[in-house]
Amino acid sequence: MYRYDETDRELLRERTEQFRDQTRRFLAGGLSEEDFRQLRLRNGLYQQRHAPMLRISVPYGLLGSDQLRRLAQVTRKYDRGYGHFTTRQNVQLNWPRLEQIPDLLGELAEVQLHSIQACGNDTRNITCDYLAGVAEDESVDPRPYCELLRQFVALHPEFYWLPRKFKFGFTGASVDRAATRTNDAAVHVLRRSSQTGYRIFVGGGLGRQPMLGELMNEFVPEADLLMYATAILRTFNRFGRRDNIHKARIKIVLREWGIERFRAAIEEEYARILASAEAEQLRLLPEDIALMRGHFSAPPYRPESDAKADLAPLAGRDAGFAAWLRRNVRGHRMPGYRAVFVSLKAPERAPGDCTAEQLDVLAEACDAYSFGELRSTYEQNLVLADVAERDLYALWRLLDAAQLATPNIGLTTDVIACPGLDFCGLANAGTIGLTHEIYQRFDSLDAQYEVGPLRIALSGCMNGCGHHSVGHIGVLGVDKHGEQWYQVTLGGSPGNDAAIGERLGRALGREEIADGIERLIHAYLALRSDDEETFIECYRRVGSEPFKVSLYGTESDPEAAAA
Repeated sequence: MYRYDETDRELLRERTEQFRDQTRRFLAGGLSEEDFRQLRLRNGLYQQRHAPMLRISVPYGLLGSDQLRRLAQVTRKYDRGYGHFTTRQNVQLNWPRLEQIPDLLGELAEVQLHSIQACGNDTRNITCDYLAGVAEDESVDPRPYCELLRQFVALHPEFYWLPRKFKFGFTGASVDRAATRTNDAAVHVLRRSSQTGYRIFVGGGLGRQPMLGELMNEFVPEADLLMYATAILRTFNRFGRRDNIHKARIKIVLREWGIERFRAAIEEEYARILASAEAEQLRLLPEDIALMRGHFSAPPYRPESDAKADLAPLAGRDAGFAAWLRRNVRGHRMPGYRAVFVSLKAPERAPGDCTAEQLDVLAEACDAYSFGELRSTYEQNLVLADVAERDLYALWRLLDAAQLATPNIGLTTDVIACPGLDFCGLANAGTIGLTHEIYQRFDSLDAQYEVGPLRIALSGCMNGCGHHSVGHIGVLGVDKHGEQWYQVTLGGSPGNDAAIGERLGRALGREEIADGIERLIHAYLALRSDDEETFIECYRRVGSEPFKVSLYGTESDPEAAAA
């Protein structure tokens, strides 16, 4: 992983002290609430329902064991003993005290963690395929390019006060595991005729008006990443709306202009940069790329003969281990190795929550079994990317003892959810209690295996932090006269077959929604053509009407328009 040099470290120290002074001045009455708001947002600090929320950036989801241990320490010292992993591969702390946050940031900076641009109208944390570098379907490791772009946009004065937030997502594989087209810009790193380059999509975003990114350029040369990114950001900065926060994302420019005019504007700016002296400053040189790739070189893998193991006897004797192997362990490009998913979806836990004790266990697991590194995922789980087969049983026992081995990756109880009304000041409805109710209805592995792959995603408000718009079953919390209600969408998907879900009809009350989700799942089991047809395949084959009947008990839904 990329390790900060002394220049990077000095920047973090200076940034921390700058925010310390800003916080002191605010608490002393020297800064107004509005003036401090702009400063705290660019340092990752929101004001939530009960306390400040600090969002810690995890660039492209990669964490070292030293960083995990430090996260464990600061959650004990400054919070309530746990952190929350998000769909942006970040970590959030929900209970820090404002006056202590500069000290907290100072301790994070010692291990190269920070909150710079974790919030605010700037370029946010860059996300990436969580199997980057180890995936069997990967053509180019995207992580060096993520880091090159991160260094370029961080604190960039031209892109620090954008009309609205801007998000980049990367992949270098044939399977899109990073939901890239839900980002303002998606970068697919690829090889074509022995040349490396980028397929670029622009204009994605969820929230109030969900859209998927549209193809802007089929192949941008490898050297031109920063130039094309500048063209996109500069076009957005110039033409993005600043008069209405709900219409300020780049996707609104795309929708209002149409794709041809939108693409022409970006390509015109790209051509202008290429023809100017600026190109020499922005062009990535081969030595720049080679140097950055060196930070992401392969670890010292064991020979296949030393890494492989016959796991069948152990799985035959231990049903828990067998279930974990089936659901939480994936292939690896290196013979004798596997990628292991760590489930943060245990019963009675909020999706994505991880205690200080669990963070310490994960640090131990990283050092013992995965070359000191861990990745966070889009689905609010974690990945140990480089585990030798002969270490899998010992790793499972360690994770299982810490409630980190729930064998439910990709199944019904692997629910994606924002913190909802329990924490967020923007939320209209709760999500955490609903995830527990879903778990109770499908708590047995047999029931989950019968249902098969299913993505349930919950958001407590229109901002869509739970990515309900791209859930196979999406649930959106809405407020009706001070009461919690939930709208249901079906058919969304974040990957190669990306789609925005279709709203079924009227909202359901808090006491109805869990039963409604259960009815939808049982309807799928009755409608599917065979045991191999997945929920999303069934929905696309039969359409929404049979599911409406199961949810509302009638083919017509006259209340939908008024919901």
